[in-house]
Amino acid sequence: MSEPVFRDPEAPVPARVRDLLARMTLTEKVGQVNQRMYGWDAYERTASGHRLTDAFRSEVAAHDGMGALYGLQRADPWSGVTAATGIGAADGARVSDAVQRHVVENTRLGIPVLLVEEMPHGLQALDGTLLPVNLTVGATWNPGLYEEAAALAAAQLRSRGGHVALVSALDLVRDPRWGRAEECFGEDPYLAARFTEALVRGVQGPPGNRFAPDRAAVVLKHFAGQGATVGGRNSAATELGARELHEIHLEAALAGVRAGAAGLMAAYNEFDGIPCAANRELLTGILRERWGFTGLVMADGLALDRLVRLAGDPVAAGALALAAGTDLSLWDDCFPRLAQAVRRGLVDEGTLDTAVGRVLALKFRLGLFEQPYTGERAPAPGPELLSERIARESVTLLAHDGSTLPLTGGVRRIAVIGPNADSVPQQIGDYTAPQRPGTGISVLGGLRATAPAGTEVVHAEGCGLVGGDLSAVPGAVVLAGGADVAVVVLGGSSARASGTRFDANGAAVVASGNPVGMTCGEGVDLAELALPEGQSALLDAVAATGTPVVVVLVQGRPHALPDLAGRAGAVLSAWYPGPWGGRAVADVLFGVAEPVGRLPVSVPRSAAQLPVFYNVKDHGYRGYVDQPATARHVFGHGLSYTSVDYGPPRLSRSSVAAAEFGAQALRGRADPLLCTVEVHNTGGRPVQETVQLYVRRLLGGTSWPRVRELRGFARIGLAPGERAEVSFPVGPSTLASVTRSWERAVEPGEFAIETGPSSDRTRAARLTVTAPASEVRRG
Repeated sequence: MSEPVFRDPEAPVPARVRDLLARMTLTEKVGQVNQRMYGWDAYERTASGHRLTDAFRSEVAAHDGMGALYGLQRADPWSGVTAATGIGAADGARVSDAVQRHVVENTRLGIPVLLVEEMPHGLQALDGTLLPVNLTVGATWNPGLYEEAAALAAAQLRSRGGHVALVSALDLVRDPRWGRAEECFGEDPYLAARFTEALVRGVQGPPGNRFAPDRAAVVLKHFAGQGATVGGRNSAATELGARELHEIHLEAALAGVRAGAAGLMAAYNEFDGIPCAANRELLTGILRERWGFTGLVMADGLALDRLVRLAGDPVAAGALALAAGTDLSLWDDCFPRLAQAVRRGLVDEGTLDTAVGRVLALKFRLGLFEQPYTGERAPAPGPELLSERIARESVTLLAHDGSTLPLTGGVRRIAVIGPNADSVPQQIGDYTAPQRPGTGISVLGGLRATAPAGTEVVHAEGCGLVGGDLSAVPGAVVLAGGADVAVVVLGGSSARASGTRFDANGAAVVASGNPVGMTCGEGVDLAELALPEGQSALLDAVAATGTPVVVVLVQGRPHALPDLAGRAGAVLSAWYPGPWGGRAVADVLFGVAEPVGRLPVSVPRSAAQLPVFYNVKDHGYRGYVDQPATARHVFGHGLSYTSVDYGPPRLSRSSVAAAEFGAQALRGRADPLLCTVEVHNTGGRPVQETVQLYVRRLLGGTSWPRVRELRGFARIGLAPGERAEVSFPVGPSTLASVTRSWERAVEPGEFAIETGPSSDRTRAARLTVTAPASEVRRG
């Protein structure tokens, strides 16, 4: 007897899906759209290794199969998995294969299970190599570097038996009070889109029907608008209009879809009153019908259970989400009841078949039917060096008096002070597995390791991360007063402690007063963005000694900053630089590396002036009476240890017809429109300069123009005194805006094409985009 079509590796994936679907019972189909249990409940550690639990066996038996299993290798305080109870690198593939073998050998059709893992900044598992958080990545303005690191992280996931990586990429920091700001690439849709593309390329490899054995499928989180929740509160409602959704919050998702992302995760928030996981216009109308997305949509953890308030009961809630376009559940009680929904006529079985087909298609593309087991495989190299390089390129010099940095041979005694000076856990971010002893290096450790021979490095914590206890300030002041320079390391922490309480979906529950010391992370939103009382008092006291002060901010969000001129000779943001970030910070402070980071977000003066993102629409707003409305430091800002001059931008043509940007016209055009700018290093040190291209629509169009929008960036290295020209193509993606039909098009009008080192230091050239004569006559 010949093998069934679904077992034929040479058959097209759609044919294999159709054949397998035709053989499945309703119960088996329901099983394929569920990942009901937590993966860490599927095994237990014994004296001889790991064994599968009865709970796991029962879960497989309930639907004669399992669509996906989440978090088999996850370890953190929420899961309760520790180094003593979890799965290390040496056992990852073996335990994954045991899970897979049970599913394949103990179900009628032997359909393999997808093993889904969190990979927010490296694999969230014991011995998983950590990368800096996404906000740190965004500060590099270097998508190519991130693509390399993402590829190594994916290889590590696959070497341990995982198949699907969940990665935050689509959210934007529109309100820095939101605790999940660290998971975003920044506040700008264009920047986030470029990093999302890099993520998909890195994790999945070149576009194609099949995944290589060292590449994983990526599910991009969260779709859509979760960074725009009211008040910066986690999972709160949004008040987005359709235009804001399309212009700002869908750009990264569209880029990810075009790059070939295997899946998207529906966000917790609502759009236009309908939760994303049940929003047919979002998941089907936009994502599938307009964009042509054929991958799967996953619900966020327990999100479907929240729909019961909308639908009335779990059966109806599951039907609502399935009909809207959700394909795969996460821990909820609704999708396991889809068979009842079909029998009650709440949803058609054909709709279920479509969702099951998407899950099966991904399994075929991953080659799981041919090679369900990982087997003996050499450990994948961890991206440690790339992690440190990302940290180094992210360090952003916010303010500098021109003389304090870099630290030179004349500095013989350095006082390193502050609650974030000597804590690796406080520089690695949320969604982090327990680290083995000795992993990483703090800022203090980095300075001690990098300081020239004969330089003494002394340390005092000075104050706690939170609260106003000033009892340790005098001791820190004594150290600072006797030093040549004081490096004051302040900021926040997303480090989860054993005493942290959690919501059912894993978000931290931190009461007012913050007893566990978290100031950032999922579930940790702030009303006040200023540094805590103790940190501010410590900085003031150290500055009062007269010793030159360098402030280093280790943080997962942009804290509101006062004017530090006169108190600090230099201010740097290191974000959460990851385990090896201490070396990166030290290299920049000593001038071993130049500061090249640029702000992916605007830094506010206070929470009272929010929002301060740079591309807020200008309606003639004049600001506040009691303080400026502008940011303390704007999007794109970042200083260097030298000086750089920009010439005016030059356009190859000052007028173009809108028709030139059509696909046919572009293919036949020999003289593309270019914007060129000369950049000159006028100082005495080399520089890696990030040249930025912005567009402002001055006249015309179907909506109120934004102030400016990032439309390009390029890194250029210049020796002292060197000049170079940077050219940007100006095409449809540069000039297009969202029209009334929610499509992007180049509309006739007047544009300012701007170049510069940041969003507030640009020079402009004027471009006219003309309409066809027939449209002019009609107008």
